[in-house]
Amino acid sequence: MPIYRYQANHAGCPHCQPGFDEMQRLSDPELSACPQCGAAIRRVICAPALAIGGSHLLSEKKIGEKGFTQYKKIGKGVYEKTAGKGPDIISSD
Repeated sequence: MPIYRYQANHAGCPHCQPGFDEMQRLSDPELSACPQCGAAIRRVICAPALAIGGSHLLSEKKIGEKGFTQYKKIGKGVYEKTAGKGPDIISSD
């Protein structure tokens, strides 16, 4: 279920004046009044929450299956292959 952000239109209580989050189904109607004080509120558009990175998406086995190669740093300018095709060690020398 999505989480929607609501904020008071004008004057409101300490709950709705700074804004609050509400988890609702897509089919639920938009809230028009604060659940605590009854003040008029509006839905506010804000940035979605996203998972940063992506290391949790692919295991080393799947990286190779997808055609990628993964290296791990083992020293200054030296990398060792952990998954996929390619040279076993890459060095800056």
